[in-house]
Amino acid sequence: MDATVFRDTIVKPALLKLNRWSDAAEKLIMGTAAQESGLKFTRQIGGGPALGYFQMEPATHDDCWTNFINFRASLKSKLLSIRQAQGMPSAAELETDHVYAAAMARVRYMRAPESLPADGKGLARYWKQHYNTPLGAGTISEFIASWNRLLAPKPYDRIA
Repeated sequence: MDATVFRDTIVKPALLKLNRWSDAAEKLIMGTAAQESGLKFTRQIGGGPALGYFQMEPATHDDCWTNFINFRASLKSKLLSIRQAQGMPSAAELETDHVYAAAMARVRYMRAPESLPADGKGLARYWKQHYNTPLGAGTISEFIASWNRLLAPKPYDRIA
């Protein structure tokens, strides 16, 4: 998907509905999608469990609800209003409800104690630490390469 369209129709609406938009948050969520799915895959290649453009695993989705969202009434209300589906949230929604998936990616980062960095390399390190995790297969250099291939020069500058 075109990066500008992805930003304008998925990422920015999700962040605004959560009241969590900032330039750094937008770039972090965009970079996450670029790295995790190349802005095109909503199921993990190779048959793994990860779903959506942000390749969130069902266990991570469920943990966010069980141990974070359910203890924050305002956040819970916002997420329930973002979703297209009714009833109890399901990780399966990450594959088809892209705005909800973007919101859940932001929730995942909300659990990190550090503030969002402003620079591209900082965003790459933040993604590695708090989304992919130190044990994950992804690397900071892969994040930067995905960013430069898919997000630069539109809608963002290259990461040097």
